[in-house]
Amino acid sequence: MSDELPEKAVRAFERHDAFERDGEWFTVTTTTFDGRVTAEETDDWALSYTVEVRAPMLSSATEEVVGPAVEDGWFDTYDRRLEDAPMAVRQDLELDEQRVFEEAGDAVAVFGFEWGNADHVPDMTKAIAEYVEGTYMEGIVPGYEYGQPVSEMLSQARQSAGESGRGPMPL
Repeated sequence: MSDELPEKAVRAFERHDAFERDGEWFTVTTTTFDGRVTAEETDDWALSYTVEVRAPMLSSATEEVVGPAVEDGWFDTYDRRLEDAPMAVRQDLELDEQRVFEEAGDAVAVFGFEWGNADHVPDMTKAIAEYVEGTYMEGIVPGYEYGQPVSEMLSQARQSAGESGRGPMPL
């Protein structure tokens, strides 16, 4: 990846209020987890985009010890559910890359794709990052005491559910 971002990608992300520039990346500002996107030129007219979202592994998010069987099952389920991330965008998005791996206590989700219209990509990548965060929260394992930032996210979800009067109360 070069330090030079394609100008049309820079313009698109700088115009969108959900992103802030951070070197060769644009950080998603609408999520609690660290979501970011970068772009590079291809041999074609489309640009290649990489979206990365870092969320804590289950054992990094809990106050108690999580057994390996629970952690492995949680991670496998999280990975499988993230395969549906392209459905979060309004366009017909085909991923060139989709993987989840553990790094330094984080579950790192990476999505790669090419897209021709740079102006559509900020909304697409924002939707993917928000999908990852929502999928993570749906996969919270009951019975554990969670630390930051997950405990705060759970608290906000409880308050939102209580105010709206709709849906089951989150953990």
